[in-house]
Amino acid sequence: MSKHRLPLVAAVYLGSFVALLDVSIVNVALPTIQQALQTDFGGLQWVVDAYTLCLSAFMLSSGLIGDRYGRKRSWLAGVGIFVVGSLICAVAPNLPVLLAGRVVQGIAGSLLIPGALSILTQAFPDARQRAGVIGGWASFAAISLLVGPVLGGILVETVGWQSIFLINLPLGLITIALGAASINETAHPEHAHLDLVGLALSILWLGALTFGLISAGENGWGEPRTVTALIAGVVGLAAFLGFEARTARPMLPLGLFRDVRFAVANVASFALGFTSYSSVFFFSMFLQQVQGWPPTQTGLRMAPAFIVQIVVSPWIGRLSARYGHSALMTIGYAAIGLSMLGMCWAGPSTPYAVLCLLFAIGGLGNALAIPTGSAAAMSYAPRERSGMVSAVINATRQSGLAIGIALLGALMSMRATNLLAGSLGDAGVANAEAVARAAISRHDFATDAAMGESGAHELYAAAYAGGFHAAMLTAAIGAFLTAALLVAVLAPAEARSAKGTKHEA
Repeated sequence: MSKHRLPLVAAVYLGSFVALLDVSIVNVALPTIQQALQTDFGGLQWVVDAYTLCLSAFMLSSGLIGDRYGRKRSWLAGVGIFVVGSLICAVAPNLPVLLAGRVVQGIAGSLLIPGALSILTQAFPDARQRAGVIGGWASFAAISLLVGPVLGGILVETVGWQSIFLINLPLGLITIALGAASINETAHPEHAHLDLVGLALSILWLGALTFGLISAGENGWGEPRTVTALIAGVVGLAAFLGFEARTARPMLPLGLFRDVRFAVANVASFALGFTSYSSVFFFSMFLQQVQGWPPTQTGLRMAPAFIVQIVVSPWIGRLSARYGHSALMTIGYAAIGLSMLGMCWAGPSTPYAVLCLLFAIGGLGNALAIPTGSAAAMSYAPRERSGMVSAVINATRQSGLAIGIALLGALMSMRATNLLAGSLGDAGVANAEAVARAAISRHDFATDAAMGESGAHELYAAAYAGGFHAAMLTAAIGAFLTAALLVAVLAPAEARSAKGTKHEA
C-alpha cells in the first residue's frame, strides 16, 4: 500500500473505531446505567437496540446516499452527527433522553460503517490488496472492541458512565480532520434513488419486531402488546419485501439475491449479528451479575476474544485467497458455535481459565467470519454498487444484532425468572414470582430481606446463569446451522462460479 493512502486508511479505520467503540463500552457500563437511571432489564436491552435498530433500518438508505451524493460527503456527515449523538447521551438525565441520543448515534453509524467498506472498495480496486485492507479494517474494529470494555470499565469506575460517551468527541473531531484531507470524492448517482416508503416500512417492521421480543421477556408471549407488536413486525416485513419487489428503484434491490452466493452471505451476516455480536451484551451481564466482577475486571476478562481477533485478522486476506471465502466462514461459524455451546456450562464458580479458552475460540471464529463475510459479499456484486452492497451486508448483520439482543434477552429473562421463582417458592418466600421478576428485571432485592442478602444473591446468581445458558444454547444452534448452510450451499456455488470463470478464460 502506497504511503499517500495511509491517511485515508487511518481516517476510515478511526471512523469505524469510534462507532464500534461505543458498542463495547456501553455493554460494560449497562449495570451501572441501570442503577443510575433506575431502569429495568428491558430498558438495558433498548439502550443497545435503539442504536442497532436505527443502524440497521437507516443503513440501506445511507448506502444509497453515499452512492448518490458522494461517499466522502456522507461519511464525514456521519462522523459529525455521531459526535452530536454522543453529546446527547453524555448529558442524558433519564432513560428516554439517553435512548434519543442512541437513536442519533444509530443514524450516524448507518452512514459510517457501510461508508467505510465502500470507500475502501473504491480506493483499492485490486482484489487481493482490497481483501488485505478490509482485513486490517476488521482488525482495527477488533481493537475498538478490545479497548472498549477495558477503557469503559476504567472510565465508569473512576469518572462516571457519562464519560464513555464524552470520549467520542475528540476522537470524532480527529477523524473528520483526517477524512476531509485524504478521502477522494466518488459517486454513482445513476445507481442510487432514495426510497422513503421502503425506509419507513423497514423501520416499522424491525422496530415492531424488536419491541415485541423485548416485551415478551418482560410480560410474556401472550400479553396483548407483545402479540400486537409481533404481528405488526411480521406484516411490516411482508409489506416491505412486497413493496421493494414492485418499486422501480428500491433501496433493497432484491435482484442481488438471485445470486445464491450473495443471498447466503447475507443469511450468514444476519446470523453473525444474532450470535456473536449480541453475545458481548450477555457476556458482560454474566461476568458482572453472576460472577460479581466490577466493570474494569469484566472488560479485562473478555479481552482474549478480541486479542485473538486482532492477531488473526491481518492474515485473512492471504488465507481467503488460498482457501476461498466459504471455507474460512464455515470454520469461523463452527468456532463461534463451539464457544457458545461451552458457555452453557459456565456458572458463578467457573474458573476463568475455562472462560478464557471459550472467549479465545469465539474470537478466532469472529476473525475468520467477519472480514471474510464482508469481502465475500462485496465480491459477489458489481463494483459500482459497492455502497449498496456494503449497506446490505451491514444492515443484515445489525438486524441480527438487534433481534439477537431482543430474542435471546427475552429467553434469558424468562428462563432466569422462572428458575428464581421456583427456588424462592421452595424456600417459602411469599409472592415468589413477583420477587423473582423484580430481582431479574430491576436487580431489586429489597423484598428478599427475610432470606438474608447472601442467600438471595446466591439464588439470583444461579438463576441468572440458567437464563444465560438458554441464550447461549440458542446462539450456538444458530451458529452451527449457519456453518451447515455454508457447507451445503455456498461452497458448491463458489466452486461452480470458479469453474465457470476458468472455462471463460
